[in-house]
Amino acid sequence: MSSPPAPGFAGWIARLFNVKAHEAPVVGAGLAMFLLLFAGYFMLRPIRETMGVAGGVDNLQWLFTGTFVATLAVLPLFGWIASKVPRRRIVPWVFGVVVASLLGYGAAMLARPDDLWLARTFYIWVSVINLLMISLAWSVLADVMESSEAKRLFALIAAGASLGGLAGPLLTTLLVKPLGHGGLMLLSALLIGASAATATWLHRWRDRHPLPAGGSSAEQRQRPLGGNPFAGATAVFRSPYLLGIAFFVLLLATVTTFLYFEQAKLVAERFADKEEQTQVFGLIDTVVQTLAILSQLFITGRIAQKLGVGVLLVAVPLVVAAGFLWLALAPVFAVFVVVMVVRRAGEYAFVRPGREMLYTVVPADQKYKAKNFIDTVVYRGGDALSGWVKRALDVLAEHPSAAMFIGAGVALAWAATGVVLGRRQRTLEVRRDAA
Repeated sequence: MSSPPAPGFAGWIARLFNVKAHEAPVVGAGLAMFLLLFAGYFMLRPIRETMGVAGGVDNLQWLFTGTFVATLAVLPLFGWIASKVPRRRIVPWVFGVVVASLLGYGAAMLARPDDLWLARTFYIWVSVINLLMISLAWSVLADVMESSEAKRLFALIAAGASLGGLAGPLLTTLLVKPLGHGGLMLLSALLIGASAATATWLHRWRDRHPLPAGGSSAEQRQRPLGGNPFAGATAVFRSPYLLGIAFFVLLLATVTTFLYFEQAKLVAERFADKEEQTQVFGLIDTVVQTLAILSQLFITGRIAQKLGVGVLLVAVPLVVAAGFLWLALAPVFAVFVVVMVVRRAGEYAFVRPGREMLYTVVPADQKYKAKNFIDTVVYRGGDALSGWVKRALDVLAEHPSAAMFIGAGVALAWAATGVVLGRRQRTLEVRRDAA
């Protein structure tokens, strides 16, 4: 039975966002989990970009390769934790390691703020942990919610990520001068630790509101997933559906990397001061998250319910393809900012929620292990490969816009993959509901 709507203002809010009365606490907790996580991460992101520029724009492909190698090194450790630790304890364990590392980096940067190798290792480490943490947060939601709840609530809860993504850059812009990079990292660690506590509460909420027969039970979430540290990778290669998601993520990473290299080059050319660069990156993040919040609150959920997941996966790639063509014809900073903002806001508001909905129709071990392999190793592998391709095009191509034309072609392939995945997700959902 569905819960009756809450009276008064609370009932109006519930109807506005299509939330049942008993779901209000989990929506609030999910919003808080993402808000805290993304605020903590987006305080680090402008610092990471500044550290990348400090190492030399021409060396970014080495940082991307280092990130991929570090991701391969971390994956077995995560696989071991996921195999041995109860599902509800995976996030506290992993986030605890992240918090400890950030406290160490914060202290090191307060002592040695101009150390180039410290900057490079920080860039690589943040690039590893950001995908790991975000993937795990979404895994928790996919674990504690059934498909019908996900369609109604994922976009709304994702607004917490955008709110955090908005708060983080604002805090960075305001506090970078008085606190410095080291002080910002200490504050970020506290926010990420609080996010882990909220993720634990979500499992407890699901315990009090069990899923229907066939769903994830409290007893199951108390048990480890089992298997070996590499089970996520083998599961991906055995499943055409998961391989399709991996290819979608690979194309997404390629598009992102091409634009990222352009961002680093154009910012380095226009802004010489490190703190100015950090403020520029923070301002771009602020605009992106504002647009994403508005879309998530008023557009994304309605599209998912009425038109399906496929539309969320296809719309942004098509717009990005047009943006690449525009940037190829007018490679200036103002045009780039427009394209970058549209791409990132669209990814947060449409592509990411749609991508996470793809996992609501797979078993629990794939929601954690296979999903994490795709979100980290496949994504960072795409980063590393496309980083070298972009660098080679910049050096060898006679036309400076060649990379942008190639990027447009990649974006169109990305859109086509989204069409296939959207149809397959709908088929698997119908089969599961009929079983």
